[in-house]
Amino acid sequence: MNLLITGGCGFIGSNFIRQRLLEKGSAVKRLVNLDALTYAGNPANLADLAGDPRYVFALGSIGDADLVARLLAEHQIDAIVNFAAESHVDRSIDSPEPFIQTNVVGTLRLLNGARLHWAQLAEPKKAAFRFLHVSTDEVYGSLAPEAPAFTEAHVYEPNSPYAASKAASDHLVRAYQHTFGLPTLTTNCSNNYGPYHFPEKLIPLMILNALEGQPLPVYGDGRQIRDWLYVEDHATAIWTVLQRGRVGETYNIGGLNEQPNIAIVKGICALLDKKSPRADGNGYASQIKYVTDRPGHDRRYAIDCAKIQKELGWSPKESFDTGIEKTVDWYLTHRTWAEDITQKKYARERLGTNA
Repeated sequence: MNLLITGGCGFIGSNFIRQRLLEKGSAVKRLVNLDALTYAGNPANLADLAGDPRYVFALGSIGDADLVARLLAEHQIDAIVNFAAESHVDRSIDSPEPFIQTNVVGTLRLLNGARLHWAQLAEPKKAAFRFLHVSTDEVYGSLAPEAPAFTEAHVYEPNSPYAASKAASDHLVRAYQHTFGLPTLTTNCSNNYGPYHFPEKLIPLMILNALEGQPLPVYGDGRQIRDWLYVEDHATAIWTVLQRGRVGETYNIGGLNEQPNIAIVKGICALLDKKSPRADGNGYASQIKYVTDRPGHDRRYAIDCAKIQKELGWSPKESFDTGIEKTVDWYLTHRTWAEDITQKKYARERLGTNA
């Protein structure tokens, strides 16, 4: 299989690429990574794969129709996995337009390129071609405390510019399958965490701020609830959907780990107290600082992933306890990776939490 991965230098995309190329007996013949290397794209995530003859990096945007067409034809692409997206809610509140350009217009142009490429394929390649679009549970809106988790049939109620832009892209993918017959798949995931997570997001922000002696900013009362999915479990789920998912279907991918934000932060503090205690003997929880809540902050997300479990046999392997310990350990041993981002790209700004 020859794959085109978009946004492959980002958090989830780079973990997916690493899994596919490092897996023993991988079915991947060629993997092309198209990434515009905006602020969250980091080639260092994949630096150790640069010498793999199966791996090709292409600098550019999913909105560049000529580039997309060339890559699809030149590398005889069999499937596209679209990770490319602006994904930080705070940034979408500050400036919504880049989210529309990348998540909506960019996805539209990528779909156009995929449709033209697919239409000229000969059988059996045409029948086997797939376009998998990676989306978010935030398109469904916010859940009440006792409400059942989001299923694939839940109405779309996006509450942030980011969520609205992803909802629009989901609808475009559905429309291209229904109108043109393009063999598409969509996945909607819960909050990811794990290695290579960009430092502005909740979990890496808390780990790195704690180690640097900085405040640990928690929005509002910290009782916003999220379902947390270890990124390697997510990558496995995407590969499973790509191989065996039913064309035109949506699959929700969750970690079965609902946690309030404040519990996440306190849990990270407790792990760091054991693994890298403060020199002054105080606990890291003393650095927690409650800050003004984000506008329109959704109170709860939760994913019902019974469909992918029943149809495709996927379930998350990591509990939150095992996954968060692996994550903390990774950041403790990859301080240089994080420092390079904060110094060169992030200018040590702290935007607060994303959850």
